[in-house]
Amino acid sequence: MKNWIKFFTIFLLILSLSIVVIVAWKSYSPFYSSEKDAKQFVIDADKLVTVTDTYVYNGKKPYVTVIGTDKAGKKKAVFVPKDDSKAKLEEVLMEDGTSEKEALYVVSKKDNVKEILHIKLGIEEPGVVWEITYLNQEDKLNYVYILFENGQWWKRILNL
Repeated sequence: MKNWIKFFTIFLLILSLSIVVIVAWKSYSPFYSSEKDAKQFVIDADKLVTVTDTYVYNGKKPYVTVIGTDKAGKKKAVFVPKDDSKAKLEEVLMEDGTSEKEALYVVSKKDNVKEILHIKLGIEEPGVVWEITYLNQEDKLNYVYILFENGQWWKRILNL
């Protein structure tokens, strides 16, 4: 009887672990494929030579942000529209605006940041922005948008 209990316990554990892995893999698959397609599109369009980072940015319109270096060796971000394949690719030189570290400094200087969850570069109404998501000291979720152009606050969504 004990062997049957051990068998069913191990069987259910392996089954539940397999289901969790399959669900996680299937849920990340659309992001992975859109990032991979955007990366290849940017390289084929000669916007970048090497790619260091890609991620999906969901603002008013969804974009895939591709960061890398161009032919001149300058670090650049290219924004590939996710839904509209005929839209023009937006791009910025990273040296022409606020860096990631500077944007983090602006946020940490004004707010009680406990943990940074992510920082993403994207496009919104005023132009290119840094989206910084963090937890404050009370473990409340906060979204802050810093303008890439000058490092000023654009929008804040606090204490969710």
